[in-house]
Amino acid sequence: MQLSQSLNLTIKNCNIMNILSRNFNQKRKSPNSVYIIAELSANHGQKLETALATVHAAKESGADAIKIQTYTPDTITLDCDNEYFQVKQGTIWDGMTLYKLYTEANTPWEWHEQIRDEAIKYELDFFSTPFDLSAVEFLETLGVGLYKIASFEINDIQLIEYVASKGKPILLSTGIATLAEIEEALQACKRMGNEDVTLLKCTSSYPANPEDANLLTIPNMAETFHCRVGLSDHTVGHAVSIAAVALGAIVLEKHFILDRLIGGPDASFSVTPDEFKLLADNVRIVEKAMGTISYEITSSIIKNREFSRSLFVVEDMKAGEIFTERNLRSIRPGFGLHTRYRPEILGKKARIDIKRGTPLNFIMIC
Repeated sequence: MQLSQSLNLTIKNCNIMNILSRNFNQKRKSPNSVYIIAELSANHGQKLETALATVHAAKESGADAIKIQTYTPDTITLDCDNEYFQVKQGTIWDGMTLYKLYTEANTPWEWHEQIRDEAIKYELDFFSTPFDLSAVEFLETLGVGLYKIASFEINDIQLIEYVASKGKPILLSTGIATLAEIEEALQACKRMGNEDVTLLKCTSSYPANPEDANLLTIPNMAETFHCRVGLSDHTVGHAVSIAAVALGAIVLEKHFILDRLIGGPDASFSVTPDEFKLLADNVRIVEKAMGTISYEITSSIIKNREFSRSLFVVEDMKAGEIFTERNLRSIRPGFGLHTRYRPEILGKKARIDIKRGTPLNFIMIC
């Protein structure tokens, strides 16, 4: 390639990269903003038109990004059917070989550019999970703005280092990792001068049981590793994702499918556009509700304090009459003296005549 062509490609990819990481960078400017990813995965049924329609639906459903996976059966496993390559771990894919599973699930590389362009068209971020070095090299030609490392690749230190060397933000899924393995992966990124890593809490079961989510790990992860934390959610429904946001998750990833009737390896734990829209709408509500740590009383709260308790005279009283448990009560609304004064007022005398239903003040007390 000539120098001018190489330079033009570099400039083009830089411009595309800025477009494709637009939402991610904007979200990071606000501490409560959640970056919502629609994972295409295998939910295209090996039809390009379905993949492109899914991009559009993801945008309409409130996603910030569409994510794919970049591998071929030969870059991720071996075409072999001995016992080591048989899926038999009690998953929805039991009975298949790894090679057959990934043949059915992969997104053809020749589709990537069209999916990327469709994402740009709808102002969605587009990025991918690479599974080997050649996938990273290919994604670099597409100008992706960030990368994800899958849970089962967290022990592939060479891959992590190569991704980190590209200097782009990384989402690092931790589904199968021990504490030590998470630290080792983070150190691999740091060795390459890249500390822009967001850890994703993940339960690597498909679908995952809510009782296995252990969402309290999210704030602990943030504190332990001093980094941002999100959730890659494989549970059915959106309750776990919403709870994760309340606990501090700033990235949410959910498998997305136009219709579960499309079938495929991931259909059973993927959400439809209507379900994803409900999730996204609720996340935005929780985002606003998170706010900041505050004990400030707003103007609306001050107004509502009128409905609080206070001291009222509840029987007609003559001047000189003694305040008793019978004629002085703590009731709503809040226009009288604070209830804390009631014990010291009891036994004192009224300075003036007081009508029933009058809020008490100090001028009325001898």
